[in-house]
Amino acid sequence: MCGISGWVDFDRDLGQAGRTALAMTATMACRGPDDEGLWLAPHVALGHRRLAVIDIEGGRQPMVAEEDGRPLAAITYSGEVYNFRELRDELAARGHRFRTRSDTEVVLRAYLQWGDDFVTRLNGMFAFAIWDIRREELLLIRDRMGVKPLYYRPTPAGVLFGSEPKAILANPLARPAAVDADGLRELLSLVKTPEHAIYRGMHEVRPGQIVTVSRRGLTRRRYWRLEAREHTDDLDTTVRTVRGLLDDIVERQLVSDVPLCTLLSGGLDSSAITALAAKASKEHGAGGIRSFAVDFAGYSENFRPDEMRDTPDAPYVHDVVRHVAPDHSDITLDSADLMDHSVRAAVLRARDLPVGIGDMDASLLLLFTAVRRHSTVALSGESADEVFGGYRWFHDPETVAADTFPWLVTPGAGRFGGLAALLDDSLLRKLDLPAYRAESYRQALAESPRLPGESGLERRMREICHLHLTRFVQVLLDRKDRMSMAVGLEVRVPFCDHRLVEYVFNTPWSMKTFDGREKSLLRAATADVLPRSVLERRKSPYPSTQDPGYDAALRERAARLLDRRDIPAAPLIDAGKARDALARPAGPGGAPDGVRAQLEGLLQLNAWMAEYDVQLVL
Repeated sequence: MCGISGWVDFDRDLGQAGRTALAMTATMACRGPDDEGLWLAPHVALGHRRLAVIDIEGGRQPMVAEEDGRPLAAITYSGEVYNFRELRDELAARGHRFRTRSDTEVVLRAYLQWGDDFVTRLNGMFAFAIWDIRREELLLIRDRMGVKPLYYRPTPAGVLFGSEPKAILANPLARPAAVDADGLRELLSLVKTPEHAIYRGMHEVRPGQIVTVSRRGLTRRRYWRLEAREHTDDLDTTVRTVRGLLDDIVERQLVSDVPLCTLLSGGLDSSAITALAAKASKEHGAGGIRSFAVDFAGYSENFRPDEMRDTPDAPYVHDVVRHVAPDHSDITLDSADLMDHSVRAAVLRARDLPVGIGDMDASLLLLFTAVRRHSTVALSGESADEVFGGYRWFHDPETVAADTFPWLVTPGAGRFGGLAALLDDSLLRKLDLPAYRAESYRQALAESPRLPGESGLERRMREICHLHLTRFVQVLLDRKDRMSMAVGLEVRVPFCDHRLVEYVFNTPWSMKTFDGREKSLLRAATADVLPRSVLERRKSPYPSTQDPGYDAALRERAARLLDRRDIPAAPLIDAGKARDALARPAGPGGAPDGVRAQLEGLLQLNAWMAEYDVQLVL
């Protein structure tokens, strides 16, 4: 997996900038606890922190490719390319000689063979920088679905880049950490505008994009995007194709030189991945698979249904364990764990922004911390809802017809980005968040492809699917990446394989819901490997604690913060609104609600502004 960083400057000799380059790289230590590397040349510094997964001995980075003793290109690389063995064989047949067994060297050699078009041959999750020594040109490249993050900040004479904003902010050229009105709008709106990175002057490499930096300047090119294609397969063929793709994807993603496991929630998505992984592992003589699930003390016994969740996870997790027989562990947390100051501080450092969701971020970090004691790689069911149409709001006619992003109007939407409700009225008028969301929605709709003559529900559902696959999924992938890499755990997401995404995106909505339920194709494709209870279970998202003690502790912490007058967030927050929120009763049985989201947002905002010394430019 790893963390990368770098600096290009055509006006100075970066061979003398090792201390700054090392400081940038050190911020990525959590992403790469196994090794550190730095490569300096007159106008470039490449940094790397390594999480060793493939070719533990030979895959050190940054890596340089040579020919007849002459260096040609250098790479700092994060991620995994799952078809690297096939590519290696093809490149070897073309005369390339390899010194390692790593996929990093395959990526570097593929660039030398095919130029920047080589990226279309890669199957995987990746974010990397290649410095072409011959041309003095930098390429920043990100995978098609944006599983792996990559940020950059242009400078007058080049660029700074890193896996996370903190790597860029470690360079004096990027300080102070400034956020302007548009940055606040993006932070508060949950619209995930492509390339927007919140911090002033900083950008995110768009999924499926190549950013090129040379003496001539900076250019951007999309090498992949979702396209509308006619689907000609009948239902049986479609189900078989989905299953065939899933079998191949999971088998490829089981390749690892370190211990591997799955993340199991008892939902259709993670259960399917666990079952298919167990099946593939046994077929290849590798034995069974290990799995992990998160739970809260007393959660199942005291569970109350809400707008998002009908049932607790644990009974379904254990049904899968009995059916599939993985080596399973439950990770049980309590409210003291979730409110621990060090845990919440670690969440903020991992995120670099106050965009978290309180207990759900804390519990994910704690789950991954426990998993990392046993495994270095985990397979996740993330993104199946975006691919197959699993969210409840996909199936609510009023939400589908709304003239905005569906996740902003669905029941329970108040839990997303609740902080805006506590902002000062004059600031809210200045930001005009409704107008920002409306413009973002118009831009997102304009990017949605469609077939000639496509209309009605099929056209609208193609738009809805596209919105989720290009906007909403980024919110979840960012969260999964930051929380896992904060503890040096590589999480793979089989449902983000671009072949599966392209195929299912172009199946008609009537086929995606052929049995009258959500994720019909996935259910049919994996019915033979799952228990009946899981196949019949309604979609239930990642759990949030319902312990009244958590809500009480959160309110107490927010009240203490509001008693202080010198908090960094004071210029943004209406203290009266915050106190009114505190005065409202908690949700039934401690269930998560809009007030919780507001108070979580308040605490995170203040901690972020203090920790990052954020300068507001409004």
